[in-house]
Amino acid sequence: MCRLLAYLGSPVSLEALLYQPEHSLIVQSYQPREMLSGVVNADGFGVGWYHLQKDTEPFIYKNTLPIWNDINLPSLSRYVESDCILAYIRSATPGQALDFCNSQPFQYQRLLFIHNGRIDKFRQTLYRPLRNQLGDEIYQWLGGTTDSEHIFAFVLSQWQAHPSKSLEQALHVALLKLAEMAQSYSTYVYANIVISDGKRLVASRFGTKSPAPSLYWTVKDVNFPNAIVIASEPLFVGNWNSCPENSIISVGKDCDIRIEQI
Repeated sequence: MCRLLAYLGSPVSLEALLYQPEHSLIVQSYQPREMLSGVVNADGFGVGWYHLQKDTEPFIYKNTLPIWNDINLPSLSRYVESDCILAYIRSATPGQALDFCNSQPFQYQRLLFIHNGRIDKFRQTLYRPLRNQLGDEIYQWLGGTTDSEHIFAFVLSQWQAHPSKSLEQALHVALLKLAEMAQSYSTYVYANIVISDGKRLVASRFGTKSPAPSLYWTVKDVNFPNAIVIASEPLFVGNWNSCPENSIISVGKDCDIRIEQI
């Protein structure tokens, strides 16, 4: 069921985040500890990051290979540094294509999005209903077929329809509407999400049935003393906090965390 992580804080190399922790995403790709379904995350990966000096759209590196088989990533990881990084390893839902269009992170303008979870029987249940509620611009933006990208599109549409709302509020409304739709179509939704604009992280741990997939955060740990890390599984021994089920977590570069129940 995929694994993800997000980092916000002092500049750090991708290597320090992806490779050096004892239970890094590399290890989680073949030896995860807390997945609700599946045993490996071998269906590709992606990393997104923001430029340290320039106020530009984020950069993304993706591959459909297992993360342990990408020979370019180790060198890239030693070179790239950022103060905001999102990373993801994929365990594809059966029936979903293994291609770049379906690989995360997904990007819309300055926003990056990663998702761990699923809409059960997505093509048979919420695929058409979700698409029918998208505005024209977001509908045309969709490039893939995954439930993950459609959830992102739905959040974006909610935000564009109510521009006075914060991103946290748009995510909150979108998750509640997803829950209502899931109930109407006799399915369920898991939506552990992280969205970033490079200056903050907005995350959710959400499920319409319990337990929701695992999600943790740690702030100002000795390994990353001026940062927050959000991850599906703890990357190292430290002061990790389990995110409450059905909650939204938001944090800025001051590392001041706000948690709101959905």
